[in-house]
Amino acid sequence: LPVTPDCFSYLGYALLLTDHGDQILENCLKNVQLNSGVLNHQKVVYVRELDWTHPWPPKVSSDLATQERFSWSSSELEEVQKASLLLAADVIYSDDLTDALFGILERIMSQGSEKVLYLALEKRYNFSLDDLDVVANGYLNFRSYLKDDSECEGHELGSLPCFMGKCIDVAEIPQYVGGYDRGDDVELWEIRYSKGKL
Repeated sequence: LPVTPDCFSYLGYALLLTDHGDQILENCLKNVQLNSGVLNHQKVVYVRELDWTHPWPPKVSSDLATQERFSWSSSELEEVQKASLLLAADVIYSDDLTDALFGILERIMSQGSEKVLYLALEKRYNFSLDDLDVVANGYLNFRSYLKDDSECEGHELGSLPCFMGKCIDVAEIPQYVGGYDRGDDVELWEIRYSKGKL
């Protein structure tokens, strides 16, 4: 797809593409329409607004006549609980938004069936006045949310919820698009949520 949304979830019978802002959502919808010929016709693709700075679940309009174009239905929210696969790309660039993203992910991944998130990112470097150096602060904040399997299952953390992250070697994944250099700063993460023990 020429323009991708921030995230989408595979629901078995449907795909939910999410992002924030009417213009961006319109772009997502245009991409769905442009690519409808290559999409599996048995799958339905919905474009929905998801603002990470607002609590999950989003508000649902009970009146279908007044329901906004990119708003959620109650059945879609129920299907999110059943979803097993979440995908996200290029969503790590601001500490505040990363915090908001992980807040939403915790709510979504702690409910319903077990879910796995595959998150693709490219480290974004900026000059930091605090560090007087070029750093990838957004990336460091992202990594602070992730534990490895042994940390989550360890004696101290085993009873607490946590995100378990494993970086996938992208060199092992065939590249089908020419003219693009992945570089050393492109990463793909497999992220699961451990609900912890009561």
